[in-house]
Amino acid sequence: MRILSGVQPTGSFHLGNYLGAIKNWVKMQDQGECLFLIVDLHSLTTHPQASELKASVRSVAAAYMASGIDPEKSFIFPQSAVMQHTELAWILGCGTPLGWLNRMTQFKEKAGKQKDMANLGLYAYPVLQAADILLYQATHVPVGEDQKQHLELARDIAGAFNRNYEEEYFVLPEPVIPPESARIMSLRDGTSKMSKSDPSDYSRINLSDDDETIRLKIRKAKTDPEPIGDTVESMEARPEAINLLSIYSALSEMTLKDTIEKYKGASFSTLKSDLAELTISVISPIRSRMIQLLENPEKIDQVLARGGAHARKLAETHMTHVYELIGIEKV
Repeated sequence: MRILSGVQPTGSFHLGNYLGAIKNWVKMQDQGECLFLIVDLHSLTTHPQASELKASVRSVAAAYMASGIDPEKSFIFPQSAVMQHTELAWILGCGTPLGWLNRMTQFKEKAGKQKDMANLGLYAYPVLQAADILLYQATHVPVGEDQKQHLELARDIAGAFNRNYEEEYFVLPEPVIPPESARIMSLRDGTSKMSKSDPSDYSRINLSDDDETIRLKIRKAKTDPEPIGDTVESMEARPEAINLLSIYSALSEMTLKDTIEKYKGASFSTLKSDLAELTISVISPIRSRMIQLLENPEKIDQVLARGGAHARKLAETHMTHVYELIGIEKV
């Protein structure tokens, strides 16, 4: 069992990243070999400042470790440390029909009405993502619901390659979506995912936020004037309300049903007060650990170098066989 996932080094690491991804990764570390990428090549689709990118890579690595990813158990490395990612992406892209890419809803959402002005990297993003996974023969990929379509495409691309070259070489990766997987939404708009790219810092809880900032953001979080209902069904049409209840559930590891039972009939001021203190109890030690790690960038670089060296060994082995299959002899 080989587990692989990753996050872009853009913007601030936030509560949605932690609850929707990292918290689950931590639990998987004893289930198999874990490779956790920092996908800096993917981040180039958003044109990050060159001067900020290296620092952002270190910041994400620090967030991984502060949240519980153990570099003695798992391998953490930047995507750019392994050149075979882009090599395999080109090979896989040559066997990927445009029709498959045209169905990708995330491109449509991000490109919006300016589709003709969107860059090729954004359009071909899912092929590079498939290469990220298939390069290491990952068997399991923790994903949120919004990335499930991309993983299905990776499976399709792997199957097409295997058929074209008449060998069942690439493993078809399985998605790992926990039954109580948290999809954390914006504090300002319960219909939009909590995002690093949202212009309003009040839309998210950053892992770097101090305690008073967390209290302020949760106090100002959008809700509605009605009291908390008594069933999940009664709350589903109230996106901002159910978002706060979902965050509480994920942080406390209670089911959403039990959280609603606890707060039914209560005002949102009561929930917000409890949620703020619960959030602080989880985020504060992570924040402190991140600060300690970032004060020692050499240690972070050592972790990234170790992860990159291991990843390159795996990648070189697999790419040697891929080149043999497609008939290219590297000299």
